[in-house]
Amino acid sequence: MTLDELRNKIDKIDDTLLKLYNERMELVHQVGEVKNTTGAPIYRPEREQAIINRLKAQNNGKLTDKAIEALFLEMFAVARNLELPEAVAYLGPEASFTHQAAESKFGAMSHYIPISSIQGVFREVDKGTAKFGVIPIENSSNGIVSDTINCLDEYDLKIIAEVMIDVHLSFATLAENIKDITKIYSKDIAFGQCRKFLQDLGLDEVELIPVESTAKAAKLAREDKSAAALCPSVAAKLYNLPILFENVEDNMNNRTRFFIISNFENLPSGNDKTSLLVRLPNKPGALVEFLNDFEKEHINLTKIKSHIVEGQSIFLIEFNGHKDDEPIKAILNKHRDVVKVLGSYVKESDDV
Repeated sequence: MTLDELRNKIDKIDDTLLKLYNERMELVHQVGEVKNTTGAPIYRPEREQAIINRLKAQNNGKLTDKAIEALFLEMFAVARNLELPEAVAYLGPEASFTHQAAESKFGAMSHYIPISSIQGVFREVDKGTAKFGVIPIENSSNGIVSDTINCLDEYDLKIIAEVMIDVHLSFATLAENIKDITKIYSKDIAFGQCRKFLQDLGLDEVELIPVESTAKAAKLAREDKSAAALCPSVAAKLYNLPILFENVEDNMNNRTRFFIISNFENLPSGNDKTSLLVRLPNKPGALVEFLNDFEKEHINLTKIKSHIVEGQSIFLIEFNGHKDDEPIKAILNKHRDVVKVLGSYVKESDDV
């Protein structure tokens, strides 16, 4: 078959895809009209995940699982924004890892609002300025994000999804020679994550200047030929800052987990995780007594992290299952005086 013949076949398939996309959007519009009469939310993570799982299971073509997920998540985002454009607040600035996490769920068409603090994200979602908020909860190298725990405790919002992002940093600069670099900008924790790289290049004695975000680091380095930035490659590209080295972090398995928050709760999907904040009395054995109920029901606990809020110890506890599953519902009802349910949501395949 000639190249022209192959291209003609592709064109015909594209024509068919366009027709099918429009047919799907018409059905989505009808679903949206039904939801408007019932007040149901447009974004249903458990429904989207069920569709993707079904398609992956029947796939026998060239598309990988990741490709299927990327294609259909973007299509879901387009459909949502045609029906009811809703803002997504995230811990900014643009090109931060939180921005990448947001786009991985809500696609390129969504209206994004960069917010300078985690509390600010919660506040805008609580006020209704944004329908969704995206904030970091933990990093595989640096642990739990305290500000997120504090805000989950303070605000009456729900976790509706989680996102895992591989955290890779690049070394970017306008300098033609590494010896000309006199300062490096980045977020404070990034310097620790790239310590070995800096030592190997003899940059451990250079002035390290912490800034609010790795994206801002790229912007500042773009303005100074004697400066460099440790930043995501997307941030370097955004500010046209040349990348000298990629993946410079010491731990190649560095990951960050993010929560998506909103003002509604998910229905069970069959593959859920639930997060709780638990305040237990200050007495010996209180935690063991609480956890025994989960063991009796053979509920798999996936995380137990202690945290101090206003001088009081609380626990972030996560387990497999939905809050409305019968055994779980009984446990939560028994301990309702000490438990705050943060949300049940579709479980990602891996944790940090």
